[in-house]
Amino acid sequence: MTYRYKTHGTCSSEMLIELDGDIIRSVRIMGGCSGNLQGICALIEGMKADEVIRRFSGIRCGSRPTSCPDQLAKALMQAREKAASK
Repeated sequence: MTYRYKTHGTCSSEMLIELDGDIIRSVRIMGGCSGNLQGICALIEGMKADEVIRRFSGIRCGSRPTSCPDQLAKALMQAREKAASK
């Protein structure tokens, strides 16, 4: 299942996440720091969403209250909730 998430408070603007159950199959992040985000996406492919949420939740970017990894954790939580409600 593919999920679209609009980010808040980061340089990135949108995330497209493909999940197979609890396994992350692919992530595309539009905007933001290209190299860092490509690295994050490559590292988390094949991981369980719960593990990524645990590791990325609460990460801040400078003085901002959130970051791209934190927004990715929020996107995964939202995707999991949508999948559970179906």
